[in-house]
Amino acid sequence: MRRRRLLALAVFLAAPGLLAAGPKAEEKKRSGGGSYLQMQALAATVRRPNGRRGVLTVEVGLDVPDAKLRKAAELQLPRLRAAFVQTLQTYAAGMTPALPPNPDVLGAAMQRDADRILGRTGAKLLLGTMLIN
Repeated sequence: MRRRRLLALAVFLAAPGLLAAGPKAEEKKRSGGGSYLQMQALAATVRRPNGRRGVLTVEVGLDVPDAKLRKAAELQLPRLRAAFVQTLQTYAAGMTPALPPNPDVLGAAMQRDADRILGRTGAKLLLGTMLIN
């Protein structure tokens, strides 16, 4: 009987701390500011110097300061991702096996895709890590 009372007292004292640690009403973004749209990493097959296949993985995001354009970009994320993957696959197919990827060429091609899909300029493409496994 005494153990039950102690257990009830412990639960009663811990309850306010558990309630305060609950989910927040407003979810924060994991990275970037309010104008940043993060996308999943993109991948394409490449040839390695030894002749075997490898995977080129690229992290991509969009910085869209204009709220109206950012809303349009959020709605167009699947189309943007598909265009970026297609551009990355085309680029990876033409890569020389011993050379690293060129972020200037790849970034310019993906920026053109973003401008074409969104219908106007204003969204800035940001490239993150480029990794060949």
